[in-house]
Amino acid sequence: MLEPLQLFWIFGIVVLVLTLVALWEIQRSSFRREHEVMFGTPLFDKQVKELGLLPEEIKVLEKLVRSSRYENKDAILNTATLFESAVSNYYDFKGEENVQSDVFTTIGTLRKKLNFTAANPLATVSSTRQYNETNRVDVLFDGGNRLFHSTILSMDERNLVVEYDESMGSGRALVGRNIRLRWTRPEDAVYTAKVMVKSFGGGRLVLSHASNLEKKQLRRWVREPVDFPVVATFEDGSSCNGVLLDLSAGGILLGLPVDCSSGQHLKIRFELPSFGEENVEIEILRNLGHKNPNFSDYFFLTASFAGAFGWTQERVLQYIFEVHKQKKDLEGA
Repeated sequence: MLEPLQLFWIFGIVVLVLTLVALWEIQRSSFRREHEVMFGTPLFDKQVKELGLLPEEIKVLEKLVRSSRYENKDAILNTATLFESAVSNYYDFKGEENVQSDVFTTIGTLRKKLNFTAANPLATVSSTRQYNETNRVDVLFDGGNRLFHSTILSMDERNLVVEYDESMGSGRALVGRNIRLRWTRPEDAVYTAKVMVKSFGGGRLVLSHASNLEKKQLRRWVREPVDFPVVATFEDGSSCNGVLLDLSAGGILLGLPVDCSSGQHLKIRFELPSFGEENVEIEILRNLGHKNPNFSDYFFLTASFAGAFGWTQERVLQYIFEVHKQKKDLEGA
């Protein structure tokens, strides 16, 4: 009969053998993953050639795809989502601190060459690394109770740098804390990311990146009832006062004491709460006549934004988002 000590040693040896077998299988699988010919290799080779990618860029792409779980090598070239997923997996596997600077630079270059940044309206956004310099963002902290509007000043694979409004308090007090970064992509969605403040200096916050984004889909033509005074200026230089009755990212309903015709262009100026004065060109779509008894002297007109209206459109989307959020919070209270 075996002694307890003998049983212990036998059990230990069995566990050790099984562990060694498992490690060997992992090593073999990893080696095969690194060196075997993957499915989709011919298509991958054809696509990188058509894209005119440099040898070092192709080498980095291969590193990314082999650190992912994709079976087909060409998958990483198909969509922005698959590319960003492979990038995140690679950074997690290697550890960002262990990635060489030239690899970081190459990955950023690849994103632009593949047209996977948020500037491409057809690219799905899944990472803050896809944002672009000059994008306007909202910075929320203290549980969302404090907010200020900012702009992305610069960014790379490691960091994202935004302006900081010192009237909001000490920027240094935010270092090491998590904040929320909110960005509106016109005609798409509002994206919110939880990021960490890495450093502060010179009126700038240096933030970490995030690959888990909260996405709130926008319906393009959502209209919000409003009651804003508006000043309209016509092509001949004359102007009049009116009222803005509803607002959307695509257009407006306004009342003016002047009869206007479809296709007519004019400029309007109004105050958008929390965002300031907006001055934008519009095109009259339809004249609805005297439809509102509360403004019997006004012609009511539907109109669309015209000319350079991107910033106004973005602010309108943000305003509508905020109003709907406040309504939802009140309903849940």
